[in-house]
Amino acid sequence: MRTGIAELPLHTGKVPPWLLSRMHKLARIVVELIIDEYGPKGLLERISDPVYFQAINNLIGMDWDSSGSTTVTTAILKSVLDEADLGVKVAGGKGEKSRETPQELEKIAVHFGLDPEKYTRTSYLVAKVDSAAVQAGYQLYHHAFFLVEDGSWAVVQQAMKPSERVARRMHWYSGKVTDPVSEPYSGVAGVKEEFVLNTVALEASGFRRLAVDLVQEPPSRIESYLRQAEAILRGYQPILLYRPYEPVTLRNTLKRYAKLGFPRAERLGLEAARQAGVDSYSDLLAVRGVGPSTIRALALVAELVYETPPSWRDPLTHPVDPFKFAYAVGGKDGVPFPVDKKTYDELVSILNALLDRKIYTKRVLKQIAILTRNWNPPPEEKRPT
Repeated sequence: MRTGIAELPLHTGKVPPWLLSRMHKLARIVVELIIDEYGPKGLLERISDPVYFQAINNLIGMDWDSSGSTTVTTAILKSVLDEADLGVKVAGGKGEKSRETPQELEKIAVHFGLDPEKYTRTSYLVAKVDSAAVQAGYQLYHHAFFLVEDGSWAVVQQAMKPSERVARRMHWYSGKVTDPVSEPYSGVAGVKEEFVLNTVALEASGFRRLAVDLVQEPPSRIESYLRQAEAILRGYQPILLYRPYEPVTLRNTLKRYAKLGFPRAERLGLEAARQAGVDSYSDLLAVRGVGPSTIRALALVAELVYETPPSWRDPLTHPVDPFKFAYAVGGKDGVPFPVDKKTYDELVSILNALLDRKIYTKRVLKQIAILTRNWNPPPEEKRPT
């Protein structure tokens, strides 16, 4: 199953209504089966695995490799869980829906008897990590927060790089997060980048501590360092500053920052962080006004002045896709074959019949699974959509 690459290209267009309604029916059956077998937390564990999430997408007939696999599958799951009392609800979604996450989360938390503030704060921090603390030229546009009645949570969010027409999906699961700013992911799917500004890598712990110290300084001091760095990028030779660096290494380092957008220290954010007296990197990221540019500014100053660099390691974990599941009903864009309504309806009918006879369901499905466990699709049929 873990072979082949899904590059999550950006697609336009919509899922036709006839397919969307069938996706909803099949997804509801799958969700009920997962929760019946593994419980609500078991569902979160699975959707926070990039491969399993993509398998659900392929199973219900969405394009096997498109960016829409995230937005459509999440929307379908949200709809299913909204209408069913299964102990899991979803807040947020794509674009404008992502901005409604705090309000929706508050209602869900109250419904489950949980503290809303805890989860709205977590949601904001998770989004801030993937928009500012980790940077690879992507723009975050999708954020979905899954919450279980026992307080467990998962997040599936996606960012796009319009210049290359690709997307990247980030998965979080509360059962795997020990520190939200240190190796927090349960998985990241997409295309591996040459370099990524990664301030949540384990090896960037020194930078995180230094960043907290730096924001206690007057913003003017950080701005002064940035002006000197910009002058070096234009060709000026430093006399005292940045002595540990060879000229070529120094300019290559600066060009790497410049490729992400040469940093500007957002004075209002820095002043707010200074006044708040932040004492952790999580607190720093949570400050309104501390965005991607300020994090780049702090990273540049930390690397060139204090010799305490962030990490440039891409946190990508899953450049893979379970294409075999696209053979269940086909794919929206005809890969590996067009979705056939009759076959889709028969599958839903058979699974519903099994659900009505729950005593047999698990045994029958496990026997069926044996038939395809060792089967892999012909590689030539795996075409980009």
